[in-house]
Amino acid sequence: MRGLRSHDLQTVFQSASDWEGYLASDPEKAAPWRTLLQDIQLSDEQIQLLNGFTRTMRVLMISGIWCGDCVRQGPALEAIARANPCIDLRFIDRDAIPEVMSRLSINGGQRVPMVVFMAEDMEPVSVAGDRTLNYYRHMINSKLGISCPMPGAATDDGMIRLMTQDWIDEFERVHLLLRLSGRLRQIHGD
Repeated sequence: MRGLRSHDLQTVFQSASDWEGYLASDPEKAAPWRTLLQDIQLSDEQIQLLNGFTRTMRVLMISGIWCGDCVRQGPALEAIARANPCIDLRFIDRDAIPEVMSRLSINGGQRVPMVVFMAEDMEPVSVAGDRTLNYYRHMINSKLGISCPMPGAATDDGMIRLMTQDWIDEFERVHLLLRLSGRLRQIHGD
């Protein structure tokens, strides 16, 4: 989060869109996002965990509606956010914020998706992206394993469940960080 200030993030967050607004930017490319969201089913245990979150968490997904990794992960983030109103999720195209993207590189590149987690007052907490651990495991197995799948092949349903769990784990980690923050505990008197 090199040089990102809460003021910068607040400006970007306020200009970002909710799920429907983001998908309305390109209805044709939005179709796979909508389809995958319908396929994501959170378990009772996952919903119970997410329902237990009490701190407001601002989450900004920087993506491209055209991006395959974003198509897989955006719907998972939306499903997670729908489970608890404390999670305020917004989406923005990376090309709309080049000054922010120049400060959010991964391995020297401006990859998407990038997910920026912030406290209620827009203080940066964590940045995650471009792929989750389980998706990297899936990629290494398919690219360096016995066989390589065809480009554009459908993602295995089990992989989507694992990737969604990776994101739930990150949301939980950030929530615990927010709950244990001395600064926020002082503000909330807890």
